[in-house]
Amino acid sequence: MPIEIRVPMLAESVVEATVGRWLKREGERVSVGEPLVELETDKVNAEVPADEAGVLQQILRKEGEVVRPGDVLGMLLEAGESAGVTVSAPSPVREEEEARATPIARKIAEELGIDLRELRGSGAGGKVTKEDVQAAARLKQQVQEVVQEPAVETAVPSTPAVERVTPPAPAAASSARAETRQRLSRRRLTIARRLVEAQHTAAMLTTFNEIDMSAVVALRAKWKERFQQQYGISLGFMPFFVKAVIGALRAFPQLNAELQGDELVLKHYYDIGIAIGDPEGLVVPVLRDADKMSFAQIETAIGQFVEKARNRTLTLEELQGGTFTITNGGVFGSLLSTPILNPPQVGILGMHRIQERPVVVDGQIVIRPMMYVALSYDHRVVDGREAVLFLVRVKQLVEDPERLLLEG
Repeated sequence: MPIEIRVPMLAESVVEATVGRWLKREGERVSVGEPLVELETDKVNAEVPADEAGVLQQILRKEGEVVRPGDVLGMLLEAGESAGVTVSAPSPVREEEEARATPIARKIAEELGIDLRELRGSGAGGKVTKEDVQAAARLKQQVQEVVQEPAVETAVPSTPAVERVTPPAPAAASSARAETRQRLSRRRLTIARRLVEAQHTAAMLTTFNEIDMSAVVALRAKWKERFQQQYGISLGFMPFFVKAVIGALRAFPQLNAELQGDELVLKHYYDIGIAIGDPEGLVVPVLRDADKMSFAQIETAIGQFVEKARNRTLTLEELQGGTFTITNGGVFGSLLSTPILNPPQVGILGMHRIQERPVVVDGQIVIRPMMYVALSYDHRVVDGREAVLFLVRVKQLVEDPERLLLEG
């Protein structure tokens, strides 16, 4: 008897996924626990394994289709059975659509190319309304605008009206330039959507400062060999900033908060998100209770996050939550940038490249390793004064690492 391959429960906050690569083809044998298909969610990719050994009889949901927990992805024929029955792919039931959407909503959805099955209705009984469809269409357009590169406009000199300009002949097919069309991953689309939402829902501002990294550079040079020998990992700059951020958050708790409706929820714990880049886009795993972690524990955890991001094995639990985020564009050579908030957080610190520059110290021009830092914050709940003082506190703690023992 054929066995249904169903979308598993993904996570509490994940209600849908996109079918990625099928790892097996129809007619191929599979073993128990062997991955069959890859699902792309907003945050991580998940593999669906075979519950039984057998043959993949039929693929019902193709790459790029949106599915939900419980949906049938394909059919598996148990070992020893004969493949003779073909199961038709599930088709949308018109009566169900009519029951969960108003007539005008169905009409507009058809005109705008919106799939009603992907919408959550706000009307009575959960019905999809006209406003729901229009909102989905606006969001779809915003995402497309973000992910598409802007066209380059070339200024054309105006010509007198009396002149007639003969348009150039179409270029020969042989001279056409090559193009590649790629389907954006679900994570890339989610990043685009969240970036648009962050700028549309928060009153985001950024304040800048610069930090003299001389003390930290000297401290690392003094202890890096012993640190490597004792803990088996290099001592980087991130632990200093994690501890400095925690010290500043203690002094300015508005930045360790979340806006929920008319209430500001102040967090009395410090779960610090560390932005990590991988080929599919930015991910932000979280250091839980970072205030209780040692420098070695922070470095070890970040190293594990980087390895998991590279191998695409980060879990949803490792990516959820977070009260404040740190991102380091300096590892890619960035000298100065404006980080974008990671909702629902109200603050994010951007680190940048360390560069030796001439600065004035005690009336003398000296060369120091300097780093620009940027704090983006939600002005709805954080005033400019607090934001500036927060960044000043981070600067003070990093420039005097011994204070981290007391305040970080």
